[in-house]
Amino acid sequence: MSFHEKSAWVMGAVLLIAAAWYFRTVAAASAALGEVAPPLLPLVVGYIVLIIVLSIIAHILVAVTKPSEADDTLDERDRIIASRAGSFGGVLLGVGVLTGLGGYLFDYDGNKLFHIAFGAMMVAQLGEYAAKIWYYRRGVV
Repeated sequence: MSFHEKSAWVMGAVLLIAAAWYFRTVAAASAALGEVAPPLLPLVVGYIVLIIVLSIIAHILVAVTKPSEADDTLDERDRIIASRAGSFGGVLLGVGVLTGLGGYLFDYDGNKLFHIAFGAMMVAQLGEYAAKIWYYRRGVV
C-alpha cells in the first residue's frame, strides 16, 4: 500500500470522526432550540482544528511506520488517480449544494442551507478519498 493510499485512508477516517462530532453537536443544539441551529463560528473553527490536529497526528504515525515511503512524490498513476477522484468529489459537491439550494426554495431556512452545504463539502471530500482508495485498489487504466 503506497503512502498516498494510506493517507487517503487516514484522512477519510479523520473526516468521518470530525463530521460525526460536528453534526452530533448541531443536532444537540437544534434539539435544544427546537429548530435548526444557526451556524456558529466557534463550532466551524473547532471542526477545522479537529481535522488539522487529527490529520497531523495520523500522518506522523503513518510516516513513522515506513519512513522510506513518507517522502514519496506523485508519479503518473498517482496524478491520474488524484484527478479522477477530484472529479468525483466535485460531482458530489455539486449535487449536495444543489440539493441544499432546492430545499431552500421550499422552506427558506438559511441555517439548514448552511449545514447542508457544509455537509456537502464534507461528503465531497470523503467521496474523493473513497474514490482514491477505490482507484488504488482496483487499478487505474
